[in-house]
Amino acid sequence: MPLAATERRWQTRGMSEHVDDRTPTRHLSEEECWQRLEQAPYGRIAMSAAGEVDVFPVNHAVDNGTIVFRTSAGTKLLELTIRNNVAFQVDGYSDTEAFSVVVKGVAAEFDRQGEVYQAEKLGVTPWAPEEKDRWVRIKPTEVHGRIFARA
Repeated sequence: MPLAATERRWQTRGMSEHVDDRTPTRHLSEEECWQRLEQAPYGRIAMSAAGEVDVFPVNHAVDNGTIVFRTSAGTKLLELTIRNNVAFQVDGYSDTEAFSVVVKGVAAEFDRQGEVYQAEKLGVTPWAPEEKDRWVRIKPTEVHGRIFARA
């Protein structure tokens, strides 16, 4: 018998013998998603960069139903001007639960003085030592999240 079939049978048997009494995974409401986004210290932006999908960690803030982050000139910013559909994700856990929130949307750099002034008041402080003097805003088209109890 091929090894893959044996492994599948063992995995199936193992799953059916284990009973997990945790509450099933549930979808977070949009309000709960935004609360998690606001509380997360950082997130990840997934986008097409240099012809490939890539993921970049960023410090961010929530601003009137949008997500803003700072960056520097480079691949990420260049690709955002060409392909601006992105996904942004945060996740986290405690001793009792774990969650993940994904925002899909359209990203655009902004540089108008008033917008930059307002964004600077949000307290987005990059962890990386390089200067992050460019601002990007993600306008969501979809927000969803899930949460589950940890074993």
